[in-house]
Amino acid sequence: MINDLIDNLSLSEKRSISRCISIIENSDAPGNEFSREIFKRTGKAYRIGITGPPGAGKSTITNQLTKLILANNKSVGIIAIDPTSPFTGGSILGDRIRMNEIGMEPKVYIRSMASRGSMGGLSRKAVEAADVLDAAGFDYIIFETVGVGQSELDIARAADTTVVVLVPESGDSVQAMKAGLMEIADVFAFNKSDRPGADNAIAALKSIMQLNQGHNNAHKPEIVKTIATENTGIASLISEITKHESRLKESGELKRIRLEHNKIRVKNALIEKFNSQVWNEESSKILEEKLIQLADGNHSPEEVAEDIFDEFVNKFARQNG
Repeated sequence: MINDLIDNLSLSEKRSISRCISIIENSDAPGNEFSREIFKRTGKAYRIGITGPPGAGKSTITNQLTKLILANNKSVGIIAIDPTSPFTGGSILGDRIRMNEIGMEPKVYIRSMASRGSMGGLSRKAVEAADVLDAAGFDYIIFETVGVGQSELDIARAADTTVVVLVPESGDSVQAMKAGLMEIADVFAFNKSDRPGADNAIAALKSIMQLNQGHNNAHKPEIVKTIATENTGIASLISEITKHESRLKESGELKRIRLEHNKIRVKNALIEKFNSQVWNEESSKILEEKLIQLADGNHSPEEVAEDIFDEFVNKFARQNG
């Protein structure tokens, strides 16, 4: 049944795509047979990340970019990440409503997913969902993620080209975010550029980029002024994305980047699997027993962690001895 479902993956079979992504969302085991069969069929889609602070216009930019890609007779799969509430575990999942203008297009598939507490704004489930879209034959996959900050590196570890969306109001926070921004941005989209203060904020960003260039020889991200609600600057933005794509492919850098992304995926899957094995009923019992000693100062948190780890190692040795 699973193999039949995967065999039916195509742009026109959106029901099969949805079912495959649902299987991924409901699975707690990274690296299972289903994921393996999907991954075999990936590697053709080009992945674009759209990130930036809330209210920057990421959904509108994604909407306008998708229209231009469709005009070139290409297909687009969109993974829209919404923040998960740390209290209820719930998520807004509202991007399909904001993007209903393109949602009915036959060559567009939109899936809203929860961040599930991922500090980098992009969950493992989202990356695996993108694999499904890749296997289905989409030409481009767009990740639209929550927020941006120092920890917002997940998007750069999943996308081939990362677009950071800023607005004039971002000016005061650019200085604080500059290290993370310089690391993840391949292109800057300076949206709502008709607002007061836009030119000053762009000048500040250019100054920071100039200083950063003095420390390394990395490619300097282009800054594209946009007004997404008026479709202004979107053609220039897709042009810069395409230039970056061509540069990566021609230099062979794209292959290296994707190998690095896969290395990170393997490490994260291993950590997740290790955590699920370590954190069991026995380790939870040890923690409860040691809490009093922690409160009394007789043990440190590191010592308790060592006890839990030793218990896991001993259990593994007994099972495989």
